[in-house]
Amino acid sequence: MFVSFEGLDGSGKTTQAELLRTRLEADGEEVVATREPGGTELGERIRELVLHGGHVAPWAEALLYAASRAQHVEQVIRPALDRGATVICDRYVDSSVAYQGVARGLGLDAVLALNLAAVGELMPDRTFLLLLDPADVPARLRRDHDRLEREGDDFRASVDAGYRELASRFPERIVVLDGERPAEELAEEVYGALRGSP
Repeated sequence: MFVSFEGLDGSGKTTQAELLRTRLEADGEEVVATREPGGTELGERIRELVLHGGHVAPWAEALLYAASRAQHVEQVIRPALDRGATVICDRYVDSSVAYQGVARGLGLDAVLALNLAAVGELMPDRTFLLLLDPADVPARLRRDHDRLEREGDDFRASVDAGYRELASRFPERIVVLDGERPAEELAEEVYGALRGSP
């Protein structure tokens, strides 16, 4: 199974990805936990460029994320799925659609199409979207903010709107969770949703 976690920075998605990894490994499953951008040497270099470098034009940003993702799928995700492992990814295609497609104004459908081409149409079996009031994000972030975390309230509100649009378009894949709830409660809901799925 291929599972992704999505949400605004500070929503708790990384925590939930780690809690799920621990739970599935305790069940005896092979789990490959990874992140985007990153997950490969190329991906980590791209991560450094887009999150900690200078200005990146919106389409350049979208293309860099897509390039990182293409490498990630070929080198890490597909091989793991092919051998029967469960892959848990902290961010995937939906992040680019929400951040670059909607918040950067490149177009939801245009960025989705770009990324589907980059990953050979490989999408998660289940995506957990942790929703959070965009106004609550700054208080949840660590002090050394990256380039995207430094964006303002309007940008975060646009990302949130993008995620909500994706959830309404793909309800069979995206499970919406309240990111304000305690991490342990959310972890139980995530595990239950996966175990209850076919």
